[in-house]
Amino acid sequence: MGVYTLPDLPYDYAALEPHLSGEILEFHHDKHHAAYVAGANAALERLAEARDKGDFGSLVGLEKTLAFNVSGHVLHTLYWQNMSPDGGDRPDGDLAAAIEECFGSFEGFHGQLTAATTLVQGSGWGVLSYEPMSGRLIVEQVYDHHGNVAQGSTPLLAFDAWEHAYYLQYRNVRPDFVKAMWNVVNWQDVAARYAAAVGGR
Repeated sequence: MGVYTLPDLPYDYAALEPHLSGEILEFHHDKHHAAYVAGANAALERLAEARDKGDFGSLVGLEKTLAFNVSGHVLHTLYWQNMSPDGGDRPDGDLAAAIEECFGSFEGFHGQLTAATTLVQGSGWGVLSYEPMSGRLIVEQVYDHHGNVAQGSTPLLAFDAWEHAYYLQYRNVRPDFVKAMWNVVNWQDVAARYAAAVGGR
């Protein structure tokens, strides 16, 4: 049976400075993301044990734990790839056209994703997703690692709004962190994800 593994970062810890400190990236990746990977694998093991014993009394809790940790792993994997030392500016091509069509302008999209991320209650994410039933881009607020998400939507760009993503550098000023995130967005990665989602991949 396959297990989840912690991916390497596609850049050095300090590569996104001054926008995100190397200390934050190392702590965030090596501790927090690693904990979600370990939690997902532990939940899989406990579910396998429950099946072997035919004892499903703890199924609901285990399924919720699995969903929480797998979603955390997926979103963090996306988050690392969505950033680049050469990021920032704005997209072009098909992604830019889709943003214009779905949000009216890049500025409208920028404002909506910024607000969604900044205003998440407690811990969560602001996410640009592709919603396949309508064939459009949407912005979602993800609470914790799941919930308030359109079923079947594909995340393309994720801004982490958990305090561990920014507190060491930005303290409790989440808006400053979200503003800094725009300077490192890897639009090539987001555009590739958009093309794959539109193509059903």
